[in-house]
Amino acid sequence: MLISAEHISKNYGTKQLLNDVHLYLDEGEKIGIIGVNGTGKSTFLKILAGVEEADEGTLARDPNVQISYLPQNPRMEEDATVLEQVFLHYPEDFRALKEYEAKTMLSKLGVPDFDAKIGTLSGGQRKRVALAAALVHPADVLILDEPTNHLDSEMVAWLEEKLIRFRGGVILVTHDRYFLERVVTKITELTRGATYSYEANYSKYLELKAQRLEMAQATERKRQSVLRVEAQWIMRGARARGTKSKERIQRYHDLKDQSAPELDQVVKIAAGMSRLGKQIIELDHVGCRFGDKTVISDFTYHVKRTDRIGIVGHNGAGKSTLLNLAAGCLKPTEGTVTIGSTVRIGYFTQEGREMDPEEIAYDYVSEAGDRIETGEGTFTASQLMERFLFDGALQHTPIGRLSGGERRRLFLLRILMGAPNVLFLDEPTNDLDIDTLTILEDYLLTFPGVVIAVSHDRYFLDKMADAIFEVKGDGAVQIYSGNYADYLDKREPEETKSEKKQTQPKKQQSSSEPTPKRKFTYGEQREYETIEADLAALEEKIAAVEQAMNEAASDYVRLQELMEQKTQLEQALEEKTERWMYLEELAEKIAARKG
Repeated sequence: MLISAEHISKNYGTKQLLNDVHLYLDEGEKIGIIGVNGTGKSTFLKILAGVEEADEGTLARDPNVQISYLPQNPRMEEDATVLEQVFLHYPEDFRALKEYEAKTMLSKLGVPDFDAKIGTLSGGQRKRVALAAALVHPADVLILDEPTNHLDSEMVAWLEEKLIRFRGGVILVTHDRYFLERVVTKITELTRGATYSYEANYSKYLELKAQRLEMAQATERKRQSVLRVEAQWIMRGARARGTKSKERIQRYHDLKDQSAPELDQVVKIAAGMSRLGKQIIELDHVGCRFGDKTVISDFTYHVKRTDRIGIVGHNGAGKSTLLNLAAGCLKPTEGTVTIGSTVRIGYFTQEGREMDPEEIAYDYVSEAGDRIETGEGTFTASQLMERFLFDGALQHTPIGRLSGGERRRLFLLRILMGAPNVLFLDEPTNDLDIDTLTILEDYLLTFPGVVIAVSHDRYFLDKMADAIFEVKGDGAVQIYSGNYADYLDKREPEETKSEKKQTQPKKQQSSSEPTPKRKFTYGEQREYETIEADLAALEEKIAAVEQAMNEAASDYVRLQELMEQKTQLEQALEEKTERWMYLEELAEKIAARKG
């Protein structure tokens, strides 16, 4: 065992962040810590790293174990060069030994200027320098707080491989669900000051957590059922005359005193939207240069009302520049950007609007409006803050005392108070917890306006985007239809495809090989004409069963029957979808041959 943390508690003023939590790290184990912003994830990491002391509990580790720690907001020497910062507090002989490795790592992380002063770097570049410093440190344990923030997709993939190959122990906090899926072997959920551990990656964790909650709710239903029976017995005037009666009365009071399982609080997004006219945003032959460097060149695109666009590209390619051009925050050096008169932009920037740490959270939100009309009714600023998990105490807390994730959530709330009809999101997943991200993604799916997002979060782009704009870095912007997974399938370089064609011998079709089908059979044609309606009908049945499950929450037997129905319907939907994909592909081939 590398680290043992037992009965850890930590209190900040009136807020109990950690309450009797436990964590054990064995060699080769990789633990992902998740939880809602403000629950104490970063504080827990500081305690595990020995940077901060717990109020109660014991932290034990082998004295020979070396720990390397990446904080969420690393403190750095402004006048140091990049390479000096990486080797700060290390002897010269260690630098000589590891300098080549550090330079290779910095280049992978998009910081190739090793002599640049830390004071000249952006926040994202600083975090990547700190990550390189943490990784170059010879360590048995890596403790990493949001290591994927400010990394592009290629950097995240590189870090994944590095951590998978790492033989020591890893404890990390991240919101990147694909990262959790591929890297971690155990997930520890921090909620309401307590921890729940699951020997699982992310998808298995979701399954196990659902089972735990279902068991807890089933136990609570049983407790309530027994309580009703015992309460009726008590109300009939039971007397504690015999030993058994006394025991029964005591059992009733014990059951009554038990607390019900607490359900996790979730953000509830409700926001208004202004009317959106026909003309939205039109970029015509737009270009942007900074000095001699061309970032965007001759780009034309007219935004449509239903657009869900994800913008990707390596760091420094110009993703935020394209977003700023479209939002009208940056004037193009060539071409025009026309924004419709009804467009009301909500811009969730990467750094966030400058926040006064002394300003009260409620005052910050109410500046954008004291009430808002939504599809669910009218909400005051205070009511909407409660839906975003800012209770009465937090609403009157100075912004400087909020966690990084809570400040991001507050910034998002302020934007939505403005009732935008076009949302621009620049790295929205940075510092937002997974629960809030999931709610945000579901909200964006139903948002009736335009969504354009710069993000490195593959899970987020897979769920949100129906088009991907890749900013190449040489001025070009290439457009791909579909989500991020579709983009990965389509982005293979043309030269690679041509090389494959040249190296692969042409297959000569022998007379014994079956000839490819040139048309549908009569049955396939009829099936192809009706299969989409069949899919829609199955989806409606699943929705009806889910509604019935919500209504039958207290009827355990009925709930089990409905769950079985839902499983059967989902299996039928999966089989029907696979059949539809086959017929659709066949139809495309037939159309291509006719062409």
